[in-house]
Amino acid sequence: MFWGMTDTNNPPSRESVMKAAILPVTPFQQNCSIIWCEATKKAAVVDPGGEVDRIVAALEEQGLELERILITHGHMDHAGGAAELAERMSVPIEGPHIDDKFWIDDIAEAGAKYGIEGAQPFTPERWLEEGDTVSFGQVELEVRHCPGHTPGHVIFFHEGMKVAMVGDVLFKGSIGRTDFPKGNHDDLLRSIRERLWPLGDEVTFISGHGPLSTFGEERATNPFVGDNAVD
Repeated sequence: MFWGMTDTNNPPSRESVMKAAILPVTPFQQNCSIIWCEATKKAAVVDPGGEVDRIVAALEEQGLELERILITHGHMDHAGGAAELAERMSVPIEGPHIDDKFWIDDIAEAGAKYGIEGAQPFTPERWLEEGDTVSFGQVELEVRHCPGHTPGHVIFFHEGMKVAMVGDVLFKGSIGRTDFPKGNHDDLLRSIRERLWPLGDEVTFISGHGPLSTFGEERATNPFVGDNAVD
């Protein structure tokens, strides 16, 4: 799936466009996102959970130069292919928050258990914190720390383009699981309501699995965290 996003704060131009491709990977059909700056063709890959050959082929198909790998959280379906991709493309890994280090340290064992081949642990070049930024080409994304699904989960947000990559925090019609080690349901609800909703109803989000939605749509209809939901 491909689409373009134009910065709503500036007149449309080649320099103000970010494009994206969603590539479902692993048996969990995790939404690995390839995002790139249209002006420079510099790219980032968000959550390369596995199937690295397919990710590399997609980059080559679009004529992109990978600059960095971004990780929302340490689960193997999101981060299992990061080490291999980083080594093959000689690029840094950024994220998640350091509170997910225990997940990444055990990623090989988790991958073997759930049939994700080649999952490898890694140490990112930078652990991310609330308020950090990450960039590729002329595109800059804001980092929000959104614990709950995992303690170190982060999301990536572009203010001008009103788009967020939220991993497994929020889905169309649902929310992330909190029954994994160090998951916390109350923290997850707080992250969504205090870190995501204030970004704006018009924000389109790419979740870790399933279709796109908007924060406004989820506030209106999501049975778990919508404005009319009962905790």
